[in-house]
Amino acid sequence: MQEFIYLKKENILRYPRLDTVLMVEDFIKKYDGELKKRKLWESLPKKMMYQTFCVIIDYLSNSNKVSIDAEGKVGWIYYPESVKKYLKRSELDWK
Repeated sequence: MQEFIYLKKENILRYPRLDTVLMVEDFIKKYDGELKKRKLWESLPKKMMYQTFCVIIDYLSNSNKVSIDAEGKVGWIYYPESVKKYLKRSELDWK
């Protein structure tokens, strides 16, 4: 289990703005599962401190929007519309 060290309040120097979090979300969705964490940070359209980026990744991971696979690649896993579609299917219902 990955430890989330950046979400501890005393360690955070700078909290990310909402537009920055949304920019990172959109970038992860676009390059879903292709880039590792550091390469993702280096490729962002807007530069930011690495610690701020780590706070965003920790937040997205804790809120079950992204996951990091065994190779260290970051993937988008939050698809609420797909879940709603599958929950409506009676053959997929559990008892």
